Amino acid sequence: MIPLQLSHKYEYPPTSKDGVGNSGASTSLHGQQFTEVPRTAHEIGKDSWVQVCFVLTTGINSAYVLGFSDAIMVHLGWIAGVVGLIAATVLSLYASSLVAKIHEVGGTRHIRYRDLAGYIYGKKYFYTVWILQYLNLFMFNIGFIILGGSAIKDVYGLFSDENALKLSYCNLIAGLVCFLFAIMVPNLSALGAWLGLSAVLSLIYIIVAITVSIKDGINSSARDYSIPGASVGKIFLTIGAICNLFVPFNTGMIPEIQATVRAPVVGNMMKALCVQFTIGDLPMFAVMLFGYWAYGSSASSYLLDNASGPVWAKALANITAFLQSIISFHIFACPSYEYMDTTFGPKVSGLRLQKFSLRVGLRGSYSAVSTVIAALLPFIGDFIGLIGSVCVLPLTFVIPHHLYMMSKKNKLSSLQKLWHWLNVMFFGVLSVAATVESVRLVVMHSKDYKIFGY
Repeated sequence: MIPLQLSHKYEYPPTSKDGVGNSGASTSLHGQQFTEVPRTAHEIGKDSWVQVCFVLTTGINSAYVLGFSDAIMVHLGWIAGVVGLIAATVLSLYASSLVAKIHEVGGTRHIRYRDLAGYIYGKKYFYTVWILQYLNLFMFNIGFIILGGSAIKDVYGLFSDENALKLSYCNLIAGLVCFLFAIMVPNLSALGAWLGLSAVLSLIYIIVAITVSIKDGINSSARDYSIPGASVGKIFLTIGAICNLFVPFNTGMIPEIQATVRAPVVGNMMKALCVQFTIGDLPMFAVMLFGYWAYGSSASSYLLDNASGPVWAKALANITAFLQSIISFHIFACPSYEYMDTTFGPKVSGLRLQKFSLRVGLRGSYSAVSTVIAALLPFIGDFIGLIGSVCVLPLTFVIPHHLYMMSKKNKLSSLQKLWHWLNVMFFGVLSVAATVESVRLVVMHSKDYKIFGY
Protein backbone atom coordinates (compact mmCIF):
# COMPACT_ATOMS: atom_id res chain seq x y z
CA MET A 1 0.00 0.00 0.00
CA ILE A 2 1.25 3.50 -0.79
CA PRO A 3 2.45 5.72 2.02
CA LEU A 4 -0.27 8.02 3.31
CA GLN A 5 0.15 11.75 3.00
CA LEU A 6 -1.77 14.53 4.67
CA SER A 7 -3.95 16.64 2.45
CA HIS A 8 -3.72 20.42 2.77
CA LYS A 9 -7.20 20.73 1.35
CA TYR A 10 -10.11 18.39 1.72
CA GLU A 11 -11.22 17.89 -1.87
CA TYR A 12 -14.12 16.19 -3.50
CA PRO A 13 -12.80 13.21 -5.53
CA PRO A 14 -12.44 14.06 -9.25
CA THR A 15 -15.17 12.73 -11.50
CA SER A 16 -15.50 11.91 -15.15
CA LYS A 17 -18.11 13.41 -17.43
CA ASP A 18 -20.65 10.75 -16.56
CA GLY A 19 -20.29 11.56 -12.87
CA VAL A 20 -18.20 8.51 -12.03
CA GLY A 21 -14.85 9.07 -10.37
CA ASN A 22 -11.77 8.26 -12.39
CA SER A 23 -9.01 9.22 -9.98
CA GLY A 24 -8.61 5.79 -8.44
CA ALA A 25 -7.19 3.78 -11.30
CA SER A 26 -5.05 0.81 -10.41
CA THR A 27 -1.43 1.91 -10.14
CA SER A 28 1.84 0.04 -10.51
CA LEU A 29 4.78 0.50 -8.18
CA HIS A 30 7.92 -1.51 -9.08
CA GLY A 31 5.72 -3.87 -11.05
CA GLN A 32 3.28 -4.47 -8.17
CA GLN A 33 -0.39 -3.55 -8.36
CA PHE A 34 -1.96 -1.78 -5.44
CA THR A 35 -5.15 0.07 -4.60
CA GLU A 36 -4.98 3.82 -4.27
CA VAL A 37 -6.07 5.29 -0.95
CA PRO A 38 -7.44 8.83 -0.55
CA ARG A 39 -5.34 11.12 1.58
CA THR A 40 -6.17 11.04 5.26
CA ALA A 41 -4.59 11.95 8.58
CA HIS A 42 -5.75 8.66 10.10
CA GLU A 43 -4.36 5.15 9.72
CA ILE A 44 -5.68 2.91 6.94
CA GLY A 45 -5.40 -0.86 6.47
CA LYS A 46 -3.64 -1.52 9.75
CA ASP A 47 -6.10 -3.49 11.90
CA SER A 48 -6.97 -7.18 11.96
CA TRP A 49 -10.52 -8.30 11.28
CA VAL A 50 -10.78 -9.24 14.96
CA GLN A 51 -10.24 -5.63 16.04
CA VAL A 52 -12.76 -4.46 13.48
CA CYS A 53 -15.16 -7.06 14.87
CA PHE A 54 -14.74 -5.52 18.33
CA VAL A 55 -15.56 -2.09 16.88
CA LEU A 56 -18.78 -3.46 15.39
CA THR A 57 -19.85 -5.40 18.48
CA THR A 58 -19.08 -2.39 20.69
CA GLY A 59 -21.66 -0.46 18.70
CA ILE A 60 -24.30 -3.18 18.80
CA ASN A 61 -23.91 -3.84 22.55
CA SER A 62 -23.55 -0.24 23.66
CA ALA A 63 -25.64 1.10 26.53
CA TYR A 64 -28.41 1.68 23.99
CA VAL A 65 -29.39 -1.97 24.55
CA LEU A 66 -30.85 -0.90 27.91
CA GLY A 67 -33.55 0.99 26.04
CA PHE A 68 -34.57 -1.52 23.38
CA SER A 69 -37.02 -3.48 25.54
CA ASP A 70 -39.15 -0.35 25.62
CA ALA A 71 -38.34 1.07 22.17
CA ILE A 72 -39.00 -2.23 20.36
CA MET A 73 -40.65 -5.03 22.34
CA VAL A 74 -43.24 -2.98 24.26
CA HIS A 75 -44.82 -1.73 21.05
CA LEU A 76 -44.56 -4.94 19.01
CA GLY A 77 -45.22 -7.71 21.52
CA TRP A 78 -43.70 -11.17 21.64
CA ILE A 79 -44.50 -12.59 18.21
CA ALA A 80 -43.95 -9.49 16.07
CA GLY A 81 -40.98 -8.46 18.21
CA VAL A 82 -39.07 -11.73 17.97
CA VAL A 83 -39.87 -12.29 14.28
CA GLY A 84 -38.96 -8.67 13.58
CA LEU A 85 -35.60 -9.00 15.34
CA ILE A 86 -34.69 -12.05 13.30
CA ALA A 87 -35.74 -10.35 10.05
CA ALA A 88 -33.89 -7.15 10.97
CA THR A 89 -30.73 -9.16 11.70
CA VAL A 90 -30.79 -10.90 8.32
CA LEU A 91 -31.66 -7.78 6.33
CA SER A 92 -29.06 -5.69 8.16
CA LEU A 93 -26.30 -8.23 7.54
CA TYR A 94 -27.24 -8.34 3.88
CA ALA A 95 -27.31 -4.55 3.48
CA SER A 96 -23.99 -4.16 5.31
CA SER A 97 -22.40 -6.80 3.11
CA LEU A 98 -23.49 -4.87 -0.01
CA VAL A 99 -21.55 -1.82 1.16
CA ALA A 100 -18.56 -3.96 2.16
CA LYS A 101 -18.39 -5.60 -1.27
CA ILE A 102 -18.09 -2.28 -3.11
CA HIS A 103 -15.46 -0.84 -0.76
CA GLU A 104 -12.88 -1.16 -3.54
CA VAL A 105 -14.23 0.13 -6.85
CA GLY A 106 -12.28 1.44 -9.82
CA GLY A 107 -8.92 0.70 -8.24
CA THR A 108 -9.61 3.02 -5.29
CA ARG A 109 -10.27 2.08 -1.69
CA HIS A 110 -13.22 4.27 -0.68
CA ILE A 111 -12.49 4.93 2.98
CA ARG A 112 -15.43 7.27 3.50
CA TYR A 113 -19.11 6.66 2.81
CA ARG A 114 -19.43 9.99 1.01
CA ASP A 115 -16.46 9.16 -1.24
CA LEU A 116 -18.13 5.92 -2.30
CA ALA A 117 -21.41 7.70 -3.00
CA GLY A 118 -19.64 10.51 -4.82
CA TYR A 119 -17.69 8.08 -6.99
CA ILE A 120 -20.83 6.26 -8.10
CA TYR A 121 -23.42 9.07 -8.08
CA GLY A 122 -21.43 12.25 -8.59
CA LYS A 123 -20.73 15.45 -6.65
CA LYS A 124 -24.31 16.25 -5.65
CA TYR A 125 -24.81 13.00 -3.77
CA PHE A 126 -21.32 13.18 -2.30
CA TYR A 127 -22.53 16.12 -0.19
CA THR A 128 -25.98 14.63 0.40
CA VAL A 129 -24.54 11.46 1.93
CA TRP A 130 -21.96 13.48 3.84
CA ILE A 131 -24.65 15.59 5.55
CA LEU A 132 -26.91 12.61 6.19
CA GLN A 133 -24.11 10.49 7.67
CA TYR A 134 -22.71 13.19 9.93
CA LEU A 135 -26.20 14.02 11.17
CA ASN A 136 -26.64 10.31 11.95
CA LEU A 137 -23.36 10.04 13.87
CA PHE A 138 -23.97 13.32 15.65
CA MET A 139 -27.39 12.16 16.85
CA PHE A 140 -25.93 8.84 17.99
CA ASN A 141 -23.37 10.71 20.05
CA ILE A 142 -25.95 12.98 21.63
CA GLY A 143 -27.70 9.79 22.68
CA PHE A 144 -24.49 8.39 24.19
CA ILE A 145 -24.09 11.53 26.30
CA ILE A 146 -27.69 11.19 27.48
CA LEU A 147 -27.08 7.54 28.34
CA GLY A 148 -23.92 8.42 30.23
CA GLY A 149 -25.72 11.20 32.07
CA SER A 150 -28.60 8.88 32.96
CA ALA A 151 -26.14 6.40 34.43
CA ILE A 152 -24.49 9.10 36.56
CA LYS A 153 -27.86 10.30 37.82
CA ASP A 154 -28.92 6.76 38.73
CA VAL A 155 -25.71 6.16 40.69
CA TYR A 156 -26.24 9.44 42.54
CA GLY A 157 -29.83 8.46 43.33
CA LEU A 158 -28.73 5.12 44.77
CA PHE A 159 -26.67 6.80 47.48
CA SER A 160 -28.64 9.97 48.09
CA ASP A 161 -32.28 10.66 48.94
CA GLU A 162 -32.04 14.17 47.52
CA ASN A 163 -32.95 14.94 43.92
CA ALA A 164 -30.53 17.84 43.59
CA LEU A 165 -28.47 16.43 40.70
CA LYS A 166 -30.46 17.02 37.51
CA LEU A 167 -30.06 14.90 34.38
CA SER A 168 -28.98 17.97 32.43
CA TYR A 169 -26.03 18.48 34.77
CA CYS A 170 -25.14 14.79 34.54
CA ASN A 171 -25.09 15.10 30.76
CA LEU A 172 -22.60 17.95 31.08
CA ILE A 173 -20.34 15.71 33.15
CA ALA A 174 -20.63 12.88 30.60
CA GLY A 175 -19.78 15.25 27.77
CA LEU A 176 -16.68 16.48 29.56
CA VAL A 177 -15.39 12.93 30.03
CA CYS A 178 -16.06 12.18 26.33
CA PHE A 179 -13.91 15.16 25.43
CA LEU A 180 -11.05 14.08 27.72
CA PHE A 181 -11.10 10.61 26.16
CA ALA A 182 -11.13 12.08 22.64
CA ILE A 183 -7.90 14.02 23.14
CA MET A 184 -6.13 10.87 24.43
CA VAL A 185 -7.07 8.55 21.54
CA PRO A 186 -6.18 10.01 18.11
CA ASN A 187 -8.13 7.68 15.79
CA LEU A 188 -10.18 4.50 15.41
CA SER A 189 -7.18 2.19 15.03
CA ALA A 190 -5.60 3.59 18.21
CA LEU A 191 -8.46 2.28 20.36
CA GLY A 192 -6.71 -1.10 20.63
CA ALA A 193 -7.12 -2.40 24.17
CA TRP A 194 -9.94 0.06 24.80
CA LEU A 195 -12.13 -2.13 22.60
CA GLY A 196 -11.44 -5.13 24.83
CA LEU A 197 -12.32 -3.03 27.86
CA SER A 198 -15.49 -1.92 26.10
CA ALA A 199 -16.51 -5.56 25.58
CA VAL A 200 -15.93 -6.32 29.26
CA LEU A 201 -17.92 -3.25 30.35
CA SER A 202 -20.78 -4.25 28.05
CA LEU A 203 -20.89 -7.77 29.46
CA ILE A 204 -21.00 -6.43 33.03
CA TYR A 205 -24.06 -4.18 32.63
CA ILE A 206 -25.77 -6.69 30.36
CA ILE A 207 -25.25 -9.58 32.79
CA VAL A 208 -26.41 -7.43 35.72
CA ALA A 209 -29.47 -6.27 33.79
CA ILE A 210 -30.36 -9.83 32.77
CA THR A 211 -29.82 -11.24 36.28
CA VAL A 212 -31.88 -8.55 37.98
CA SER A 213 -34.59 -8.84 35.33
CA ILE A 214 -34.86 -12.59 35.89
CA LYS A 215 -35.07 -12.07 39.66
CA ASP A 216 -37.74 -9.38 39.30
CA GLY A 217 -39.64 -11.47 36.77
CA ILE A 218 -39.74 -14.51 39.06
CA ASN A 219 -40.91 -12.39 42.00
CA SER A 220 -43.59 -10.64 39.97
CA SER A 221 -47.03 -12.23 40.25
CA ALA A 222 -48.39 -10.81 37.00
CA ARG A 223 -47.13 -8.83 34.05
CA ASP A 224 -49.01 -6.86 31.42
CA TYR A 225 -47.86 -7.51 27.83
CA SER A 226 -50.62 -5.54 26.14
CA ILE A 227 -49.43 -2.96 23.61
CA PRO A 228 -50.04 0.53 25.05
CA GLY A 229 -51.73 3.42 23.30
CA ALA A 230 -55.04 4.33 21.69
CA SER A 231 -55.91 3.08 18.21
CA VAL A 232 -54.29 5.87 16.15
CA GLY A 233 -51.40 6.34 18.57
CA LYS A 234 -50.78 2.61 18.63
CA ILE A 235 -50.35 2.56 14.85
CA PHE A 236 -47.74 5.31 14.98
CA LEU A 237 -45.93 3.68 17.89
CA THR A 238 -45.84 0.37 16.01
CA ILE A 239 -44.35 2.06 12.95
CA GLY A 240 -41.73 3.67 15.16
CA ALA A 241 -40.93 0.32 16.81
CA ILE A 242 -40.48 -1.35 13.40
CA CYS A 243 -38.01 1.38 12.50
CA ASN A 244 -36.25 0.92 15.84
CA LEU A 245 -35.71 -2.75 14.98
CA PHE A 246 -32.94 -1.74 12.61
CA VAL A 247 -31.18 0.81 14.83
CA PRO A 248 -29.18 -1.68 16.97
CA PHE A 249 -27.56 -3.42 13.99
CA ASN A 250 -26.36 -0.49 11.94
CA THR A 251 -23.74 2.22 12.42
CA GLY A 252 -24.00 4.19 9.19
CA MET A 253 -20.19 4.14 8.90
CA ILE A 254 -19.32 0.76 7.37
CA PRO A 255 -16.79 2.24 4.85
CA GLU A 256 -15.01 4.15 7.62
CA ILE A 257 -14.76 1.03 9.79
CA GLN A 258 -13.73 -1.12 6.83
CA ALA A 259 -11.01 1.41 6.00
CA THR A 260 -9.04 0.31 9.06
CA VAL A 261 -8.95 -3.42 8.20
CA ARG A 262 -5.99 -5.13 6.54
CA ALA A 263 -6.15 -6.83 3.13
CA PRO A 264 -7.97 -8.79 1.87
CA VAL A 265 -10.36 -5.96 2.68
CA VAL A 266 -13.68 -7.48 1.63
CA GLY A 267 -12.95 -10.94 3.01
CA ASN A 268 -11.83 -9.64 6.41
CA MET A 269 -14.77 -7.24 6.67
CA MET A 270 -17.21 -10.05 5.89
CA LYS A 271 -15.67 -12.13 8.69
CA ALA A 272 -16.19 -9.27 11.13
CA LEU A 273 -19.77 -8.70 9.98
CA CYS A 274 -20.66 -12.37 10.30
CA VAL A 275 -19.39 -12.44 13.89
CA GLN A 276 -21.23 -9.21 14.66
CA PHE A 277 -24.55 -10.54 13.38
CA THR A 278 -24.26 -13.92 15.13
CA ILE A 279 -22.30 -14.07 18.38
CA GLY A 280 -22.29 -10.28 18.72
CA ASP A 281 -26.08 -10.13 18.65
CA LEU A 282 -26.68 -12.59 21.49
CA PRO A 283 -26.01 -10.28 24.49
CA MET A 284 -28.29 -7.60 23.04
CA PHE A 285 -31.06 -10.13 22.32
CA ALA A 286 -30.79 -11.51 25.84
CA VAL A 287 -31.09 -8.21 27.71
CA MET A 288 -33.87 -7.00 25.41
CA LEU A 289 -36.01 -10.15 25.71
CA PHE A 290 -35.42 -10.78 29.41
CA GLY A 291 -36.16 -7.14 30.14
CA TYR A 292 -39.47 -7.35 28.31
CA TRP A 293 -40.30 -10.71 29.94
CA ALA A 294 -39.68 -9.28 33.41
CA TYR A 295 -41.44 -5.92 33.13
CA GLY A 296 -43.81 -6.26 30.18
CA SER A 297 -45.31 -3.05 28.85
CA SER A 298 -43.93 -1.13 31.86
CA ALA A 299 -40.32 -1.64 30.71
CA SER A 300 -38.45 1.65 31.02
CA SER A 301 -36.52 3.45 28.29
CA TYR A 302 -33.51 2.86 30.56
CA LEU A 303 -33.96 -0.69 31.84
CA LEU A 304 -31.94 -0.21 35.01
CA ASP A 305 -34.67 2.18 36.20
CA ASN A 306 -36.95 -0.87 36.49
CA ALA A 307 -34.44 -3.00 38.36
CA SER A 308 -34.99 -3.64 42.06
CA GLY A 309 -31.77 -5.52 42.68
CA PRO A 310 -29.10 -4.80 45.31
CA VAL A 311 -27.63 -1.32 45.37
CA TRP A 312 -24.09 -2.51 44.56
CA ALA A 313 -25.30 -4.37 41.44
CA LYS A 314 -27.24 -1.40 40.09
CA ALA A 315 -24.32 0.91 40.83
CA LEU A 316 -21.90 -1.42 39.03
CA ALA A 317 -24.18 -1.68 36.00
CA ASN A 318 -24.62 2.10 35.79
CA ILE A 319 -20.92 2.83 36.18
CA THR A 320 -19.96 0.36 33.45
CA ALA A 321 -22.73 1.70 31.20
CA PHE A 322 -21.35 5.21 31.67
CA LEU A 323 -17.77 4.16 30.87
CA GLN A 324 -18.81 2.12 27.84
CA SER A 325 -20.77 5.09 26.47
CA ILE A 326 -17.55 7.13 26.49
CA ILE A 327 -15.79 4.61 24.23
CA SER A 328 -18.83 4.27 21.96
CA PHE A 329 -19.04 8.05 21.65
CA HIS A 330 -15.45 8.11 20.38
CA ILE A 331 -16.13 5.42 17.76
CA PHE A 332 -19.07 7.28 16.28
CA ALA A 333 -17.20 10.60 16.42
CA CYS A 334 -14.13 9.27 14.57
CA PRO A 335 -15.37 10.12 11.04
CA SER A 336 -15.84 13.73 12.16
CA TYR A 337 -12.43 13.71 13.83
CA GLU A 338 -10.88 12.29 10.64
CA TYR A 339 -12.33 15.13 8.59
CA MET A 340 -11.07 17.78 11.01
CA ASP A 341 -7.61 16.21 11.35
CA THR A 342 -7.21 15.80 7.58
CA THR A 343 -8.46 19.29 6.80
CA PHE A 344 -6.78 21.35 9.50
CA GLY A 345 -3.91 19.15 10.72
CA PRO A 346 -1.44 19.87 7.90
CA LYS A 347 -1.82 23.61 8.51
CA VAL A 348 -0.15 23.21 11.88
CA SER A 349 3.58 22.56 11.74
CA GLY A 350 6.39 22.45 14.22
CA LEU A 351 5.88 21.60 17.85
CA ARG A 352 3.83 18.60 18.90
CA LEU A 353 2.17 20.87 21.47
CA GLN A 354 0.64 22.94 18.65
CA LYS A 355 -0.89 19.87 17.04
CA PHE A 356 -2.19 18.69 20.38
CA SER A 357 -3.72 22.12 20.99
CA LEU A 358 -5.47 21.91 17.63
CA ARG A 359 -6.92 18.51 18.58
CA VAL A 360 -8.12 19.93 21.88
CA GLY A 361 -9.81 22.86 20.15
CA LEU A 362 -11.49 20.90 17.36
CA ARG A 363 -12.65 17.93 19.38
CA GLY A 364 -13.57 20.18 22.28
CA SER A 365 -15.90 22.12 19.99
CA TYR A 366 -17.55 18.92 18.73
CA SER A 367 -18.01 17.60 22.27
CA ALA A 368 -19.30 20.94 23.54
CA VAL A 369 -22.04 21.23 20.92
CA SER A 370 -23.10 17.60 21.47
CA THR A 371 -23.16 18.07 25.23
CA VAL A 372 -25.21 21.26 25.19
CA ILE A 373 -27.85 19.68 22.96
CA ALA A 374 -27.92 16.56 25.15
CA ALA A 375 -28.39 18.72 28.24
CA LEU A 376 -31.24 20.63 26.59
CA LEU A 377 -33.09 17.57 25.21
CA PRO A 378 -32.63 14.57 27.51
CA PHE A 379 -35.10 12.20 25.80
CA ILE A 380 -33.41 8.82 25.19
CA GLY A 381 -36.37 7.09 23.56
CA ASP A 382 -37.02 9.94 21.17
CA PHE A 383 -33.41 9.95 20.04
CA ILE A 384 -33.53 6.25 19.22
CA GLY A 385 -36.55 6.90 17.02
CA LEU A 386 -35.10 9.96 15.32
CA ILE A 387 -31.80 8.23 14.60
CA GLY A 388 -33.59 5.30 13.02
CA SER A 389 -36.08 7.21 10.91
CA VAL A 390 -34.07 10.17 9.67
CA CYS A 391 -30.65 8.61 9.25
CA VAL A 392 -30.19 4.89 9.85
CA LEU A 393 -32.77 3.60 7.37
CA PRO A 394 -31.67 5.79 4.43
CA LEU A 395 -27.95 5.28 5.11
CA THR A 396 -27.99 1.55 5.78
CA PHE A 397 -30.78 0.30 3.53
CA VAL A 398 -32.04 2.74 0.90
CA ILE A 399 -28.66 4.03 -0.29
CA PRO A 400 -26.69 0.73 -0.05
CA HIS A 401 -29.16 -1.19 -2.22
CA HIS A 402 -29.19 1.57 -4.83
CA LEU A 403 -25.40 2.01 -4.68
CA TYR A 404 -24.92 -1.69 -5.25
CA MET A 405 -27.23 -1.64 -8.28
CA MET A 406 -25.43 1.35 -9.75
CA SER A 407 -21.99 -0.17 -9.19
CA LYS A 408 -22.96 -3.48 -10.82
CA LYS A 409 -24.98 -1.86 -13.64
CA ASN A 410 -25.76 -4.57 -16.22
CA LYS A 411 -24.28 -7.43 -14.16
CA LEU A 412 -27.51 -7.99 -12.22
CA SER A 413 -30.48 -9.94 -13.51
CA SER A 414 -33.96 -8.41 -13.72
CA LEU A 415 -35.02 -10.39 -10.65
CA GLN A 416 -32.03 -9.12 -8.65
CA LYS A 417 -32.78 -5.54 -9.65
CA LEU A 418 -36.40 -5.99 -8.61
CA TRP A 419 -35.30 -7.28 -5.21
CA HIS A 420 -33.07 -4.24 -4.63
CA TRP A 421 -35.76 -1.81 -5.79
CA LEU A 422 -38.29 -3.39 -3.41
CA ASN A 423 -35.85 -2.80 -0.56
CA VAL A 424 -35.30 0.80 -1.63
CA MET A 425 -39.03 1.50 -1.76
CA PHE A 426 -39.96 -0.36 1.44
CA PHE A 427 -37.30 1.25 3.61
CA GLY A 428 -37.89 4.64 1.98
CA VAL A 429 -41.58 4.57 2.88
CA LEU A 430 -40.80 3.22 6.36
CA SER A 431 -38.30 6.02 6.91
CA VAL A 432 -40.84 8.72 6.05
CA ALA A 433 -43.57 7.16 8.21
CA ALA A 434 -41.24 6.68 11.17
CA THR A 435 -39.99 10.26 10.90
CA VAL A 436 -43.55 11.52 11.26
CA GLU A 437 -43.94 9.38 14.39
CA SER A 438 -40.62 10.58 15.84
CA VAL A 439 -41.55 14.23 15.35
CA ARG A 440 -44.96 13.55 16.95
CA LEU A 441 -43.28 12.11 20.04
CA VAL A 442 -40.84 14.99 20.31
CA VAL A 443 -43.70 17.47 20.18
CA MET A 444 -45.67 15.53 22.79
CA HIS A 445 -42.75 15.24 25.19
CA SER A 446 -41.70 18.86 24.74
CA LYS A 447 -45.01 20.47 25.75
CA ASP A 448 -44.23 20.57 29.46
CA TYR A 449 -40.45 20.67 29.08
CA LYS A 450 -38.38 23.42 30.67
CA ILE A 451 -34.75 24.06 29.76
CA PHE A 452 -32.48 22.31 32.25
CA GLY A 453 -35.60 21.29 34.14
CA TYR A 454 -34.76 17.57 34.40
